[in-house]
Amino acid sequence: MSRPRVLLADDHTLVLDGFRKLLEDRCEVVGVAEDGRTLLRMAQELQPDIVTLDISMPQLNGVDAARKLKKILPRTKLIFVTMHADPAYVNEAFKAGASGYLLKRSAGSELLQAIQSVMDGQCYVTPLVAKDLVKSVITGVRPAVSKDEPLTVRQREVLQLVAEGMTVKEIASTLKISPKTVEFHKSQIMTQLDLHTTAELTKYALVHGLIASD
Repeated sequence: MSRPRVLLADDHTLVLDGFRKLLEDRCEVVGVAEDGRTLLRMAQELQPDIVTLDISMPQLNGVDAARKLKKILPRTKLIFVTMHADPAYVNEAFKAGASGYLLKRSAGSELLQAIQSVMDGQCYVTPLVAKDLVKSVITGVRPAVSKDEPLTVRQREVLQLVAEGMTVKEIASTLKISPKTVEFHKSQIMTQLDLHTTAELTKYALVHGLIASD
């Protein structure tokens, strides 16, 4: 059986190096990406069997990247490797098309197992979050980062880039839309969320996992 082709995505070089060394004997690591938009481009070019990605990544967060990946590469398996242990994030990841979810602190002992499981057509959830996830199902409490997400995918993209400090012109160039359209989306976001400053937008993005807190 051929080795699975894996594309790694994380915004920390040391993490990517560690994952590459961990996998190189059992997998073919076809590339690494340090932000969500680079991940999308490389995934389209390389068409890997497996993509590992984080929840919080620059330019495009992992959940939104996963949604886009499943549309363009439905056969590619997605495994989230993240610091976020909250069942809300696990829920969002699987809704976006994930096949696996594990925490960075246990990736050294679990990542190969997760890859094998998803290649066999199964889902993998680290035991470190499975207990809380099952509890939420049993109690009937739907995990949520907060209230239901009121923003469109495009609004989430604009919000993330605003929160990361990009100018209107830079956002327009990144998303290939006009500066006026960026301003429109930003205004709509602030109205819908009842927020009034860039600092408040940034705080919202942090709370909802669109940008990393570190």
